[in-house]
Amino acid sequence: MKIELLNNEQIRMIHTNSIRILETIGVQIPHEEVLELFRGEHAEVDKDKQIVKIPEKLINHSLEVCGKQFTIYGRDRSQKGEFGVGKRNYHTVEGEPLWVDDNLQRRYTTLEDIGAAARLGDALPRLNIVGAMSDAHEIPIDYRYVVIFAELFKHTTKPIMNFFHNRPTTRFILDLFTIIAGTKEEAIKYPFTFPFFEPISPLRYPRDGVDLLFETCRYNLPVQIGPIVQAGATGPVTLAGTMVQENAEILAGNCIVQIINPGNPIIYGALQTIFDMGTTQMVLGGPEQALMAVGMTQMGKHYNLPVYVNVGFTDSKIMDAQAGLEAGINLACGMMARADKYGVMGTYGGDQGGSLLMLMMQHELIGFIDRMIEGVEISDEKIGLEIIKHAKETGTFLTEKHTLKHFRKELWFPELLDRNCWEVWVDKGKKDMMSRCKEMKDKLLKEHEPEPLADDMQKEIDKLLHDAKKHLSK
Repeated sequence: MKIELLNNEQIRMIHTNSIRILETIGVQIPHEEVLELFRGEHAEVDKDKQIVKIPEKLINHSLEVCGKQFTIYGRDRSQKGEFGVGKRNYHTVEGEPLWVDDNLQRRYTTLEDIGAAARLGDALPRLNIVGAMSDAHEIPIDYRYVVIFAELFKHTTKPIMNFFHNRPTTRFILDLFTIIAGTKEEAIKYPFTFPFFEPISPLRYPRDGVDLLFETCRYNLPVQIGPIVQAGATGPVTLAGTMVQENAEILAGNCIVQIINPGNPIIYGALQTIFDMGTTQMVLGGPEQALMAVGMTQMGKHYNLPVYVNVGFTDSKIMDAQAGLEAGINLACGMMARADKYGVMGTYGGDQGGSLLMLMMQHELIGFIDRMIEGVEISDEKIGLEIIKHAKETGTFLTEKHTLKHFRKELWFPELLDRNCWEVWVDKGKKDMMSRCKEMKDKLLKEHEPEPLADDMQKEIDKLLHDAKKHLSK
């Protein structure tokens, strides 16, 4: 199954108006070296205002040369995420400052939370990329993300996701990648992750975000370009206007990446949201999220780029009917639009707190929707006229070999949704979805242990963390 929102003329209009924004309004880039690189490519540069007006020729050239297919790997290289080749990839959130525990209490996150989140992500088979989920508040920001990356490697063998902070921190992170991979050449050949390159909407890129690309591009790490334009606050209140601005910011981001490292792979990050005029909150679970996710996936695919969409979210603060409704509908729309990456899994309340319980429900939703996307195969074998004829005489299909042959493929079997009769449900304790999620989450965390790091590798990592703390602390 596949769904679309935009026709060819609407795609053309969004593209054309995005080009017009970049050519006539421009984008602010507070980075002198990058401004000079743009000047060398005949862009109009206002050095005092740090604004670049990007010509259409350079935008098109950047789209032509950027990498459109790539793979990221875990330290177990059989665990991977493949982009631009028609695969679906699912990951947990990079890092939340707050954590919603099993008792629905919210607190600041810790390094211990990262270990639990990574082990659970490692255990869940439908997740192929594991995010930190926690921002580990007890660790100083100066070297926090080096420590978080090290903790992720300790608790999962899958590809990983975390934030990059600035250029000095990124150097230590890349050295960590070299330790895990064995050599710098292997770390380049088998990338573990990619940075999240996010503008400050409207139409401004942060200096540190631009600056650290000079380091990640040395390792040819793919770059995820992901504006989070809020319709009505940091973008036009109309969905069409927000999509145009979102597209313009992504195209500008790609120009920055390609001007630093031509050919560098990118992901088209369609992460736009809306600003709720009643609550003054960013909304991630509304119908507009589904509409824009579908439309922006079409835009990314129009450029033949791998696409990441923010779907599967809820604005609810607990796992309730609202959470299931919002997360399920938005995730289904994003998946049926055929993006490459879906996230971020494991959050409550419009990105206001990480939750392992919510992650468990989202993991179940992925399986549900995956089955929908597979569709229905129509063939003589699947129709089975002879079987229907025979079952007419016996009165049942339960004893047919045809049923035994096909039922596991045709029918999806949930792990958390309840399908028991009333009496069995009562006998099992009348458990609701949250209780079942907690029970399975606790079981996985108790039983699952990822392959540990080798002792000599752990010693190298400990030394690197000591050096990072020493050199990065202010």
